[in-house]
Amino acid sequence: MRTIDLNCDMGESFGAWTMGDDAAMLDIVTTANIACGFHAGDPSVMRRTIAMARDKGVAVGAHPSFADLYGFGRRRISGERPEDLEAQLIYQIAAFRGMAEVEGHPMTHVKTHGALGNMAAVDPDLAALCARAVAAVDPGLTFVSLPYSETFTAAEKAGLRVVCEVFADRTYTDRGELTPRSVEGAVIHDPNQSRDQVLEMVLNNRIPTTGGKHLPVEAATLCVHGDTPGAVTMARTLRAALTGNGVTVASFAGRQA
Repeated sequence: MRTIDLNCDMGESFGAWTMGDDAAMLDIVTTANIACGFHAGDPSVMRRTIAMARDKGVAVGAHPSFADLYGFGRRRISGERPEDLEAQLIYQIAAFRGMAEVEGHPMTHVKTHGALGNMAAVDPDLAALCARAVAAVDPGLTFVSLPYSETFTAAEKAGLRVVCEVFADRTYTDRGELTPRSVEGAVIHDPNQSRDQVLEMVLNNRIPTTGGKHLPVEAATLCVHGDTPGAVTMARTLRAALTGNGVTVASFAGRQA
């Protein structure tokens, strides 16, 4: 029987600012990637989101990013000294790990956010840096990564368990990369379009691209962005479609590597 994890990027509220409906999403997904304060989130939001996930039986992981609160971590940043960026990632992952332990719900994984993740996917040096940061905190952590990416390769070389992730609400280029958000149609808002793409990736093991290709993939986890309008409805539609097609939805954290 086919099994897939359903994950969501969340914990992205900050102070008096609210982003997404985390409580509702945690009733649907099986894994949460929680902001660590550098692109969104704050200590109180992080702690509250971890506690909600624990109470609902949802696995949790760190979602570190560039230091870019103003740009929500989606601006491409260059010029950082590698040692400084590596320290920033270690700081975020370690802070999350500590908060999760305090809440009695240990973290299972790390997934890079936004521009950091997209840049590392095509830059072997940046990918290796990200993998080193994860391994420095805990080499037993799982690295969630895009297929066809330098990050996937770097994480494997670092000896980390790697989980292949596909996206429910983003389109793909013919190279297997996420379509840049600056391109029209990069973000999928139609639940039916999302459902069709997801079923193709999960049931047929193929990523449909904007150029009409179908790229082979063995996905272990499926992401819905918590900040996308209508995200909860989309996630609910996807889970129903997956289970309706005989797919078990369960966290990768409880499965063998």
